[in-house]
Amino acid sequence: MNIRFGADYYPEHWDEKRLETDAKLMHDMGIDVVRMAEFSWSKLEPEKGIFQFDWLDNAINTLAKYNIRVVLGTPSAAPPAWIIEEIPDLLPLDSQGRVRGFGGRHHNCQSNIAYKEHIKRLVSKMAHHYKDNPNVIGWQIDNELGNSHNDLCHCKSCREHFQKWLQYKYKTIEQLNKEWGTNFWSQTYDKFEQIPTPMITPTSHNPSLLLDWKRFHSDLIVEFQQFQIDILREICPHQFITHNLMGFFNLIDYFDLADNLDFVSHDQYPMGFYDDPQPIKEPSALAADLDLMRSLKNQTFWIMEQQAGPSGWEILGRTPKPGQLALWAAQSIAHGADTVVFFRWRTCAYGTEEYWHGILPHSGIPGRRYYELQKFIQEIVPHMENFKNSLPESEVAILYSYEQSWAFEIQPHHPELNYINQIRKYYKGLYNQNIPVDFISGNNNFEKYKLVIAPLQFLVSDKLVESLTEYVEQGGILVLTMRSGVKEMNNQCHIEADLPGKLTGLVGATITDYDCLRDHDMGIRYKDTDYRCEKWCDILKPEKAESISKYTEDFYAGQPAITVNKSGKGLVYYIGTEPEQKLIDDFLADIVNESGIERIYDTPAEVEFVRRRTKDADYIFALNHTGKTQIINCKDNWKSIINNEKLEPYGYALFMAER
Repeated sequence: MNIRFGADYYPEHWDEKRLETDAKLMHDMGIDVVRMAEFSWSKLEPEKGIFQFDWLDNAINTLAKYNIRVVLGTPSAAPPAWIIEEIPDLLPLDSQGRVRGFGGRHHNCQSNIAYKEHIKRLVSKMAHHYKDNPNVIGWQIDNELGNSHNDLCHCKSCREHFQKWLQYKYKTIEQLNKEWGTNFWSQTYDKFEQIPTPMITPTSHNPSLLLDWKRFHSDLIVEFQQFQIDILREICPHQFITHNLMGFFNLIDYFDLADNLDFVSHDQYPMGFYDDPQPIKEPSALAADLDLMRSLKNQTFWIMEQQAGPSGWEILGRTPKPGQLALWAAQSIAHGADTVVFFRWRTCAYGTEEYWHGILPHSGIPGRRYYELQKFIQEIVPHMENFKNSLPESEVAILYSYEQSWAFEIQPHHPELNYINQIRKYYKGLYNQNIPVDFISGNNNFEKYKLVIAPLQFLVSDKLVESLTEYVEQGGILVLTMRSGVKEMNNQCHIEADLPGKLTGLVGATITDYDCLRDHDMGIRYKDTDYRCEKWCDILKPEKAESISKYTEDFYAGQPAITVNKSGKGLVYYIGTEPEQKLIDDFLADIVNESGIERIYDTPAEVEFVRRRTKDADYIFALNHTGKTQIINCKDNWKSIINNEKLEPYGYALFMAER
């Protein structure tokens, strides 16, 4: 069965008489799957042990008449009021000791053992009930784990779990005291039971404690998901299990969270939330989100929530312009999504998300969004089987680490220095050249890549240094940036050598000084062209390395800003600052030209080219992210599949080239 397009459907929000109408409209549009029930606990189990599945059975049966299959969500993201009444300490406790009350979602502590018994009862009942239903094809665990940040709970249960986690990691309290440096400010512990969670304190908590707290909470959420996976695997092993992730959301290590899923799903909202600084995310940022999802398991994925209209709760975002919904769905497919599910089917008439618009408006009458997506689905579905399970092939990888991100949240040094923003800037430099990118963790094999970019390697382990050294000596090109090699994995400063610490041998230079640029930028020259840089400047002293860029201002004018070092058969570049985007683009273009890395195609900057590669053919998507018509010049061997070289505003085209 080929599942291609879907919608998130909430029949519990509407009169049952509407079911048949919805199912027919979905079928006519080209929808063949829906996700349901992820927030339906009070409907499925209105009282403890009293189950009501008839309404869900009716919805599944009605949809099946129109060949629409179902993914069921486990409803643990929204425990009902009767559970809170039974387990009042299930409500999370924030860092100021305040209870986060009932009335939203994710109002649950994920370490609470009594709550897990409730989850086990309902999920087991659902699994047994639907394990043999041919119309139920899979499960989504919970919903957007970690969203709302309510999962950072400081209750007694979480504190005890944290202490046990620390005891398992460090074995003895003496070792923990050493790793954390607790003799600073007389913080030495005599036993694990004394260790607090990082609740509000007069000053700042120990950075080593804070990093372990973030590691612990990531592990806790991964375990919470695994608890439900185990239930489903035992009862219905033939049905897939997924979870809907959120791009560069970093409360959880997504490499860990993805590990035991059959595939990952992703929630893609190009217009973001109403308080995002940009009304529409940059196309490169959207592409990066998608490439991260593909990279987590190096396989195709689902979009479980694709934006289908204007979004917002109390305040609304912009309305997608004609063509944008189809364009964004095409972008998701181009980057590796084999199935796209739109959120939501019909805009809800009540509740917190009553203005988070779906395919249909409140009235339920099809309008522009419905017909635009219907046209898109009907034109692309006949071709999707040709590139099913295929992936873009990448010669370049960006090293992405959740621990680095957490460490920079704890100590950013500059108020605007953000790890994920640095990742996005270097990704954009490759995106602008239509170069496919993988995201890899430190556990990946680097050898398949010609170029590895590793921004802000703040925490450095011996294992990572060994892997990077082997990669470079075998001929790889490595790009490191400022604030690398600064810390040990316990979040203590490296003291065995000058910065960049354990990376000094690779870099071939040391850092004699550094400057945090708080309220101004700095001049930098690269290849006889002047640029600007900002936030941070490492002042480098080459030993074996060669300077290829220098600062042009302040007391370190004329000092190296970027160096290159030959190591074995490879090269190591060190960028000691945050360059403006134009310098990143030009610098990466030089590396690409010198190393023979393939660009998919040279296009106008506003047009994104993405290639999905099969054994026999390449399928090339051209995506126009502007409100202007764009003309592209295709290669001679490209055959037009959908549309052509003239890309309408917010339009797309699909080409095929035999290999």
